[in-house]
Amino acid sequence: MNMHPQQSSRNNQDGYVPKGGPVDLRDLTPARLKDYVVSLGLPAKRGRQIFSRLCLPGILDFSQLGISREVTELLAGRATMSSLTPAAVEKSSDGTEKFAFRLADGAVIESVLIPEDGRHTLCISSQSGCAMGCVFCLTGGQGFVRNLRPSEIVNQVLAVMTHMVAGGIERATPRELLNNLVFMGMGEPLANYDNLLAALTILMDDHGLGFSERRITVSTCGIVPRMDDLGRDIRVNLAVSLHAADDAVRSSLMPVNRTHGLDSLLNACRRYPLGKKKVILFEYIMLKGINDSLADAQLLAEKLQGIPSRINLLPYNGSGETDFACPDEAQTLAFQKVLRDAGFNTFIRQSRGADISAACGQLAGKS
Repeated sequence: MNMHPQQSSRNNQDGYVPKGGPVDLRDLTPARLKDYVVSLGLPAKRGRQIFSRLCLPGILDFSQLGISREVTELLAGRATMSSLTPAAVEKSSDGTEKFAFRLADGAVIESVLIPEDGRHTLCISSQSGCAMGCVFCLTGGQGFVRNLRPSEIVNQVLAVMTHMVAGGIERATPRELLNNLVFMGMGEPLANYDNLLAALTILMDDHGLGFSERRITVSTCGIVPRMDDLGRDIRVNLAVSLHAADDAVRSSLMPVNRTHGLDSLLNACRRYPLGKKKVILFEYIMLKGINDSLADAQLLAEKLQGIPSRINLLPYNGSGETDFACPDEAQTLAFQKVLRDAGFNTFIRQSRGADISAACGQLAGKS
């Protein structure tokens, strides 16, 4: 069930609590894993040891944890250790790779690995499907299936790392295989807040993969109460899918705007705690004849005044399943110039992986 943001518990960094059945150790934050091993009569330090090894790519069963046979058998009899294996991998002409994962209940999610200049960014899904209903997005058109558990979020990272190692990519530590994690895949991350927070806690812990806050970006279409919660509970980069600077236009494109309008959203951006030299990333899909006029650019510049910002303009990738079109290059460049002249760092981002439906808004979990 997709929980309304205000119905979920606040500041729940302890992670997913299973409702009956064996505990999946990869659902547990370090603190909860420590409590769990103590409940089995093991010393607390064993929890930290097990956690660090659960965060290694290629660890698929208890026998690979490198612990005593007695403890291995104890865990195997009481708990599970989930993992993901790609059901399909597609590679784009530009090197982007899309991974389809079939979950235990048959739901399908997708992740996208984007290489650039020897660096790798992984785009992660937080839900199967999406309930936000943005009209230009194929994921939204698929509808909402369910939230992902922390393990299903973290296991995307571990599965892609395992794939990279098998492909001959070598780094000094597993963390260095991936330079950045972006929660911009299937689903609205902040609509799965507690599980997102638990997954971030696992991914960022120094005894595990140790991703720093500057290497993780969480994207939202604008669930304002959860933006405030995120800024309070953990430090990560924030990206906002904006796509229009006019309330009526944005509401026609993104139903969330009917609940959390632009003024509310942008005020939440102003409240969001940013470190020194940090900015909020605003994503803006360029839709011909809808949000691409120079008047739209001027209004966007006015709306974002006072917010430390980077603006990414994304010419619509033309999925073929909607009626939207991409503006021509001259119009996009003119739009960018208005924003740059107003003092905003503004970039035109070319879609990666469009030929394998791995670009922004194209993930639909059909594999």
